[in-house]
Amino acid sequence: MDTIRDLTVISAIIRILLAVILGGIIGLERGLKNHPAGLRTYILVCMGSCIVMITNQYVYQTFEGVDPVRMGAQVISGIGFLGAGTIIVTSKNQIRGLTTAAGLWTTACVGLTLGIGLYEVAVIGGIIVFVVLTLLNKLDYYLRYSRREIELYIELDRNVSLSEFIRELHRREIKASNVQLENNNVMNEKEITFITTLKSEKKLTCDEIIKVVMCMKGVLHIEEL
Repeated sequence: MDTIRDLTVISAIIRILLAVILGGIIGLERGLKNHPAGLRTYILVCMGSCIVMITNQYVYQTFEGVDPVRMGAQVISGIGFLGAGTIIVTSKNQIRGLTTAAGLWTTACVGLTLGIGLYEVAVIGGIIVFVVLTLLNKLDYYLRYSRREIELYIELDRNVSLSEFIRELHRREIKASNVQLENNNVMNEKEITFITTLKSEKKLTCDEIIKVVMCMKGVLHIEEL
């Protein structure tokens, strides 16, 4: 096993192929869910990181006085720029792409681990990343929608005042807090747009809170943040 950890043509090919396989497995899950970074992006990130680390090991073995982790450190910091490109803030102040960005960064780390020859750590890490992105998605959904507090973007008809809307919420045993009016309310003559956090004093899930608010007078549009 120690021989395969040494930098040879065969070990380099094995590392690159494993990087393609692990990166592809992780990227396939993201691609099937139509996320910004999918199969090809994850393969390239993992394989690129692997190649950088192989090159780093070669330079370290060939030349004296070279930092053995210098190039790898640049990958870890530099991948942040690629990850930032997948994070999107929508017009409703929703943040999308954080999980994709974290997945890209972690996949780059898996590639670096493969590149230096720590096959066991890389394979275990890659499998865990895949499990987190797939199986734990259901658990995350359950925890998110079983809680009794939710942040919403709401468009309210101007014929219904904001204070009247909040009083109606209280009558339905839903508490509103952190109400933030949007900047376009001054120019908008038809509706009031705002963001608020709603908490049910009864045992209502997030979906149930949304259904209650949707049925209230004057509510034109509602979206979870």
